[in-house]
Amino acid sequence: MKNKFDFQPKLFTALKNYSKERFMTDLMAGIIVGIVALPLAIAFGIASGVSPEKGLITAIIGGFIVSLLGGCNVQIGGPTGAFIVIVYGIIQNFGIEGLAIATVIAGIILVLMGALKLGTVIKFIPYPIVVGFTSGIAVTIFTTQMKDLFGLTMDKVPADFISKWIAYFGAFDTVNPWAFVIGIISILIITLSPRLTKKIPGSLIAIVIMTIVVYIMRNHLGIIGIETIGDRFTINASLPAPAPITFNMETINLLLPSAFTIAILGAIESLLSATVADGVTGDKHNSNTELIAQGAANIIVPIFGGIPVTGAIARTMTNINNGGRTPVAGIIHAIVLLLILLFLGPLTKHIPMACLAGVLIIVSYNMSEWRTFRSLMKNPKSDVSVLLVTFFLTVIFDLTIAIEIGLLIAMLFFMRRVAETTHVSVTTDEIDLSDEGEIHHDEEVLSLPKGVEVYEIDGPFFFGVANKFDGIMKSMGDKPKVRIIRMRKVSFIDSTGLHNLESLFRLSEAEHIHMILSGVNEHVHRVLTKSGFDKKIGAENICSNINEAVEKAKAAVQV
Repeated sequence: MKNKFDFQPKLFTALKNYSKERFMTDLMAGIIVGIVALPLAIAFGIASGVSPEKGLITAIIGGFIVSLLGGCNVQIGGPTGAFIVIVYGIIQNFGIEGLAIATVIAGIILVLMGALKLGTVIKFIPYPIVVGFTSGIAVTIFTTQMKDLFGLTMDKVPADFISKWIAYFGAFDTVNPWAFVIGIISILIITLSPRLTKKIPGSLIAIVIMTIVVYIMRNHLGIIGIETIGDRFTINASLPAPAPITFNMETINLLLPSAFTIAILGAIESLLSATVADGVTGDKHNSNTELIAQGAANIIVPIFGGIPVTGAIARTMTNINNGGRTPVAGIIHAIVLLLILLFLGPLTKHIPMACLAGVLIIVSYNMSEWRTFRSLMKNPKSDVSVLLVTFFLTVIFDLTIAIEIGLLIAMLFFMRRVAETTHVSVTTDEIDLSDEGEIHHDEEVLSLPKGVEVYEIDGPFFFGVANKFDGIMKSMGDKPKVRIIRMRKVSFIDSTGLHNLESLFRLSEAEHIHMILSGVNEHVHRVLTKSGFDKKIGAENICSNINEAVEKAKAAVQV
């Protein structure tokens, strides 16, 4: 019997034929991914406006739940760079409590999306929108790291993009050369380290080396002014107790748009990561189960003070490349991070902020997809418009606004394209039957009797086309005795199209014009029956093919 909610966690399937050899490869992959996730979780947490251990807690609890309940064998869940902008904005406007509420609501939305089997629908979000907001997020992340990269002395960094850069230039005389050198060296280490080793992530190498160097500089060489995590945060090296989250309708209404953005962004990134993983492993993920798992993670993580969770493409690929093939590797990755938090957590206070800025600058570069962005600029103007609008709205205003307006513009362009491809033609003398799809005939031409007009709709009959149909009707000269509306190529009809059809029928009745429908497909026929239009026009006037309709028209003309 098929699962009603399509909830089939891959872990339970993987454990049925699990072996010691598989465990050893998952163990190695999990340890390596845990090490890779460490600097990223800390950096994403700080950049999002929370303390570093909150990023680790998100990776630990969120990563565990995603692997436990997820629909992808190799997905690694945790905090990602895509959420930095939206999380930081929510915290600035609504505080940590507001973020917790928005994340829980987003989790509920994700669970509902999975339960309603909307996993495949997410894949229909236009590619220019995905690239537009991803590139916009990358520019925003890069912008947020300028203070720490240059070691600027600033009381408060403005929230919006333009004000940030104005403030940076105003404070540029406070540049700390040591911080800048540390940031640049960190970037160089991350960039060049893959030439030496691909097993150990460059971000971890940079953090270890720069932390040791800065520790020596501060404690033995007397060089001060290089800010570290410990100067800005108090590290709590333990899992926090769950805390209740208070909901009220006023707060929910305020945070619903942000929660929707978190849910959509999380769904897109998670399913994109799972799809990329399928292409490498040859496996097939269950998108609905994955959405439910992501939703569960985002409902539970905020109770422990964490930030939004999603599938992480880079960590997922690291898992695959190191032999991980079941969700056990993802669970081990979460356990490794937990052990690091409990036993090595206090050491993170020595990590220099300029080094983390270097890590995030590399993350932003990798997210920017500038090559894809450049290639999309050669596409049709409508795609370029959606890309640029989404990009600039993300950078200058807000990710929530960018996704909503980007989707709206994309839908408007889509409807315009459909309307442009739908044609309405009028025939008054004869019909060419050589390419008929309704029924086969011996004759190639069907003559129409005097007083009969055939209006053929080629394409869906929806609100974008209804006015076009109405305009053609009004432009006709002499009124016919019979109107045949040929609908063999009408794939669907919406309420506006149906209303237009009913209006035409009433007008035809008033003018004593007989109206006949021809070639109505099964789906459209059901819509006509459900609305009661078949009774108004008469079931005998809904013909299966044009020959039948013309014969009926001949009889009507002779009356």
